[in-house]
Amino acid sequence: MRTDLFDFLLPPERIALRPVSPRDKARLLVVRPGAVRELDDRSMGDLPNVLRSSDAVVVNDTKVLPALLAGRRVGRGTTEPEIFVNLHKRLDGSRWLAFLRPARKLEVGDVLRFGAEGRVCLLDQLDATVEAKGDHGEVTLSFAFLGPVLDQAIAERGQMPLPPYIATRRAADERDRADYQTMFARAEGSVAAPTAGLHFNDVLLKALREREIEVHKVTLHVGAGTFLPVRTDDTADHKMHPEWGTVSRATADALNATRARGGRIVAAGSTSLRLLESAADEEGRIRPFEGETSIFITPGYRFRAADIFLTNFHLPRSTLFMMVAAFSGLELMQRAYAHAIESEYRFYSYGDACLLFRANQPEPARRIAPAPE
Repeated sequence: MRTDLFDFLLPPERIALRPVSPRDKARLLVVRPGAVRELDDRSMGDLPNVLRSSDAVVVNDTKVLPALLAGRRVGRGTTEPEIFVNLHKRLDGSRWLAFLRPARKLEVGDVLRFGAEGRVCLLDQLDATVEAKGDHGEVTLSFAFLGPVLDQAIAERGQMPLPPYIATRRAADERDRADYQTMFARAEGSVAAPTAGLHFNDVLLKALREREIEVHKVTLHVGAGTFLPVRTDDTADHKMHPEWGTVSRATADALNATRARGGRIVAAGSTSLRLLESAADEEGRIRPFEGETSIFITPGYRFRAADIFLTNFHLPRSTLFMMVAAFSGLELMQRAYAHAIESEYRFYSYGDACLLFRANQPEPARRIAPAPE
């Protein structure tokens, strides 16, 4: 499909720079394809009453690393230009893939130095060597430390990796260390938050339990590739960055039991949805899963695992907006986003949410990237 079909204009003032507090007070746009009232303005606190007692909500328990590092190039030339690094994939105990700017100032073999205030091994800096350069500012960095010592050094110096549409308008601060982390965060490994999970708090969880709505956890570590725009003119030419995830046998069995008793699976966030679809077989049965997925969902895809989709409002021309268009229909989601803009919903990571019901999908199953066995 043409990428420009997923474009829309968003006024800058609709982009949220801070989340609402408490979290369950965010607005919620309920989208029901084919209903008499397709668009319904609610709040996140209404979620338990919109769902049924037989339903199950699936959240992502990944934890965001403070993966944004500011440093400088050292050891070459008379100047030490400032360098910004966004770590996005751990390769081994000492090596990371990262997006770096300005990439033009670096060559393979250059040394980067981050901070002079560290407390790791009584040394006052964290150094990394540029091992390789790729496309679009991606580099391979080999750090001087490894393992838990490296993790501590990054945590001491790093900032929360706010998305570019926030980071270009304000710097990350201490509030973001809590705001940009879901209440489910447990498995450290993401460089971006699974933002649908940011809307949950203890009050909302208690209300879900009182309605006998189950909450289950999966893990998908979000990479910085989630922020990359689709640069191709046709969606078929876009390549997704792989991300690692796991669905336990206990969770898979519980979700299959939900379906067997007539309940619906509610994917809280695009990461949960992509992982569940990667773990589902052709009949929609969810299998235990562990590995990487690069599944790319666009209109024409037939969903097998998720019945309802809770998600934030996404960037134009993004893979995430393509996913919501696949779930509830492109024309309806264009109307839903136009309504949200006119009604002053707050967009993107710190913004409001929408609850999408699935459009009828009579087409045969089609997967752009099959799940690993």
